[in-house]
Amino acid sequence: MTTLSLPRTVGLARANATLVVRNRLTLVYAVVLPLLPLLLLLVGDSGSEGSGGAGAAAIVTALMMAALFPVFYNLLSQLVTRRDELVLKRLRTGEATDAEIITSLALPGFVIALGTAIVAVPVAMVLGQDAPLNPLLYAVTVVVTLLLFAAFALWTAAWTKNAEAAQITSMPVILLAVLGQVAIGFPDEVRRFTDLTPGAAMTDLVRVTWFGFDTGDVERTLDFADTWAAAGQPLLVLVAWALLAVYLARRSMRWEPRS
Repeated sequence: MTTLSLPRTVGLARANATLVVRNRLTLVYAVVLPLLPLLLLLVGDSGSEGSGGAGAAAIVTALMMAALFPVFYNLLSQLVTRRDELVLKRLRTGEATDAEIITSLALPGFVIALGTAIVAVPVAMVLGQDAPLNPLLYAVTVVVTLLLFAAFALWTAAWTKNAEAAQITSMPVILLAVLGQVAIGFPDEVRRFTDLTPGAAMTDLVRVTWFGFDTGDVERTLDFADTWAAAGQPLLVLVAWALLAVYLARRSMRWEPRS
């Protein structure tokens, strides 16, 4: 399951991307929906500090929706549907390895979400935001977040019986992500626990690496050098969740022997 042929993987991913494009509903929630929060930059004081302002809220929401829809839910539904239709079983009887099959399924959504994160930068700048204060840490945040939710999709698919059940089994992961995002307005006693969720970690990292907002409640901004220290705890939390998700995915994906 570890070998990977780039041409074969790209070919399978291209076929999966074609199916996504042909499904208009999937295309809308994978491409259009994550970009809609950026419209919030057109209203309000997007550059305010303290809570992060409309700018931080819009960009965090766009990135979270990009991770949840084209990456997490799209991969989850594809795995479950193609498993039930025996497509995965037929693919495994050919030359494609298990790693190639999984990577090709995840790649279209991953590219779409990564594109959303990249497009958000010039769009936000056109609408009055500054460029990310620490682009490297912003890029690391995006990549780790997408890998985290792709692994969560593999784990969730292992105990999801059918495509209809995916609407229910996906809720714990979605709630875990959304809870952390909205927890910025919670009291300190509650945030002590919600800060340990992946949604809160990603939110804090975007606020620090893009806007230079402090992760605490004090209204102060950071310079470039301070962002490395301020991003330490949320980055550690996010990486820890990613490692846990990969571990759960590997434990739950018990493939039958190849024929």
